[in-house]
Amino acid sequence: MEYIVEKIGMSRTITVPAKPVTLLRVLDAKVCEVNDGKALVAYPNGKKMNKAIEGQQKKFNLSSEFNRFVTLDVANAEAGDLDLAPLAEATTLKSTFTTKGRGFQGGMKRWNFGGGPAEHGHRFGRRIGSIGNAEWPGRVMKGKKMPGQYGNTQNSVKNEIVSYDAENKIIAVLGSVSGANGTLGRVKVVK
Repeated sequence: MEYIVEKIGMSRTITVPAKPVTLLRVLDAKVCEVNDGKALVAYPNGKKMNKAIEGQQKKFNLSSEFNRFVTLDVANAEAGDLDLAPLAEATTLKSTFTTKGRGFQGGMKRWNFGGGPAEHGHRFGRRIGSIGNAEWPGRVMKGKKMPGQYGNTQNSVKNEIVSYDAENKIIAVLGSVSGANGTLGRVKVVK
């Protein structure tokens, strides 16, 4: 079973020793239609609105706040509110979020390169150094670690569930989850 969640942030348990946990809030979602366990699910996110979204809302009789649509594996057999019962028995989640985007970064930050000497007179600094080869193959090999776009990629992590508050729809998972606080992602019940 999959759910759309919002990352609230990190905290810790009050046990001794304390354990780091990430708090995830399950969004309210409506199942529009179900086909072979896969379902079209609507959830609220921002104020985006266009004719296509309005058409879907009219077709499935949704309120204007439900303006995003996604296909998920669900426990529901028919349309209605998303069934959250599987979260109560779950022990492990696989969470998929987009990592924080850091823009164009150099080799030292992106790949943990050492850099060159920083003494007086040196021009090496934070550069990446030689990247080429000899006469053969005479080109830079594909996949070479170089400066470039760092972050803003999808990342999945398996986390153990510490607690689940069914009333407030908040899941506390052990350890960290990628992404900034307030971003949306999806979680899948593994066990």
